[in-house]
Amino acid sequence: MKQNLKFSIGFFGGLGIFLLIVVFGDLEPGHPEVTYTLAIAVLMAIWWITEVVPLAVTSLLPVVLFPLFGVANGKVVSSSYFNDIIFLFIGGFLLALAMQKWNLHKRIALKILMFTGVSAGKILLGFMLATAFLSMWISNTATAMMMIPIVISILDQLEHDIGKKSMKSFSTGMLLGIAYSASIGGIATLVGTPPNMAFVKIFSETFPGAPEIGFGQWMIFAFPVSFIMLVVLWFYLYFVFFRTKKMKTATLDPDTFRKQYAKLGKMSFAEKAVLVDFVLFALLLLTRADISLGNFTIPGWAGLFNNPGYLNDGTVAVTIGILLFLIPSGKKGNKKVMDWKTAHQIPWNIILLFGGGFALAKGFVVSGLSVWIGNQLSAVIHFHPLIIVICVTTLMIFLTEVTSNTATTQMLLPILAGLAVSSNINPMLFMLAATLAGSMAFMLPVATPPNAIIFGTNRIEISSMAKTGLILNLIGIIVISLVVWFLGRFVFDIDLNVMPGWAKF
Repeated sequence: MKQNLKFSIGFFGGLGIFLLIVVFGDLEPGHPEVTYTLAIAVLMAIWWITEVVPLAVTSLLPVVLFPLFGVANGKVVSSSYFNDIIFLFIGGFLLALAMQKWNLHKRIALKILMFTGVSAGKILLGFMLATAFLSMWISNTATAMMMIPIVISILDQLEHDIGKKSMKSFSTGMLLGIAYSASIGGIATLVGTPPNMAFVKIFSETFPGAPEIGFGQWMIFAFPVSFIMLVVLWFYLYFVFFRTKKMKTATLDPDTFRKQYAKLGKMSFAEKAVLVDFVLFALLLLTRADISLGNFTIPGWAGLFNNPGYLNDGTVAVTIGILLFLIPSGKKGNKKVMDWKTAHQIPWNIILLFGGGFALAKGFVVSGLSVWIGNQLSAVIHFHPLIIVICVTTLMIFLTEVTSNTATTQMLLPILAGLAVSSNINPMLFMLAATLAGSMAFMLPVATPPNAIIFGTNRIEISSMAKTGLILNLIGIIVISLVVWFLGRFVFDIDLNVMPGWAKF
C-alpha cells in the first residue's frame, strides 16, 4: 500500500509538475528550450527520488524528451551515455570482479587484519583499513559486499566465545565501520565512488576549455579528507560501541586471521596475475597526467607519446580490463583470468544512471538553463564564498540521505556551475564540495549502497545508524568545507580574485 502511494505520488505528481512547467512556464522569452529543460530535469528528479521506475530507466528520459522538445540533437544526447568516464567505470568493475572471482580481495583483507591484530579495537581498525583501501580502487558497493562475509564469520566466532547479547554493541560498531569506511575510502580516488566520476565528466562537459582533472591530482586533494574522516570514524566508533568491559578485553585467537589466510592456500597464478593487473592499474592512473602543485609540476607518462591528449583514464582502465581476458588462469581448459560470464555482473544500471546525468548536464548547457539558474541565484554573490561552500556541503549531505547520491550529484552540479559563474567565482570550488559531500551520507540505509548492505544483515538497528550517522554528517560538513577551502584551492589553483577564462558557457 505504501509502495503504491509512493508510485502514485511520483508518477502523477512528476508528470503534473512537468506539464505545468511546459504549458505555463516561460523562463526565457523566445527560448522555450530553457523551460523545457527545467521541466525534464524536475520530472527526472521526482522519478529518481520516488523510484517510480528503476533509476536507470529514468536516466533514459533525455534520449526521448530532449530531441522531442528541441533541446538537443538525438545523436548528441545519445553520445553522452558512452564516454571515457563510462569506460573508466567499466574497467574498474572488471578488475573488481576478477579480484572477487579469485578471492584476492579476501587475501588482501586478511593480510591487513594479520598486521593490525586481534583485540576489539584492532579488529575494527583492520577491517576499516581493508575496506577503505579496497574501496579506493573498486566500487564501494562491491567492496562492502566483499567484506561482509568475512566480518560475519568473525562476529559468529566472537558471539560463540562471549555471548550474543554481549556482542550486540560490537556487531553494530563493526558493521557501521564497514559501511562508512567503504564510502569514506571511495572518495580518495576518481574510480572509488560514482559521484567522483560524475563530477569529472560533468565538469568537462560544462566547461570544455577547463584543464583536465587527473587521477593523481584528485588523489592529492581527496585522500586527506578520506584519511581525516577514517581517523575520526575509528575514534568515534570505538568510544561509542567498544567501551564495555567485555569488549575492551575481548580478543580472538591470535592465530585466527593466520588460520583463515592459510585456508586460502598458496597464491594461485590467477591471483598473482590479478594482483599485478591491480598494481599496474593504480600506477598507470596515478602517473598518466601531469600533476601541477603551484609552480611545481610532476610530468606524466602520457607525455612520452606524440598525442598525450588522446590518452585518458578510460584508455588505461579498458587496457587493464582487456588484459584480464588475455591472461591464462593456469587452470585446465585454457581458461582466462576473466570471462564474459563473470563480466555480465557489471552494474549496467549504474552505467545508464551515469549516462542520464551526463545527458542532463549537457542539456543544462546547450539550452541555456545553467545561465538562467545562475542569474536567478545571483543574490548569493553577497555571501562569502566559504559560507556558500558550507551551505552546498550541508545541503548535499542531507539531501543524499533520501536520494541516490549519484543522481543527486548529477542534478546539482550543473546548477552549482551556473551559480558560480553568475557569482564570478571559480566553479570548481562549489562543485568539489558537492562531489565529496555526495558520498558522506551516513544516517539512513537508503543513503548509500554500503549502508543498505549492512542493514540487510538484520544485525543493526536503524536508530543506531541514524544517531551515529548524524554526528558523522556534521563532522563531514566541517572537514569537507575546510579541506576544499584550503587544500582544494591550492591543488586546483583556484584564485578567488581571478575568474578563469574557461569558466563560461
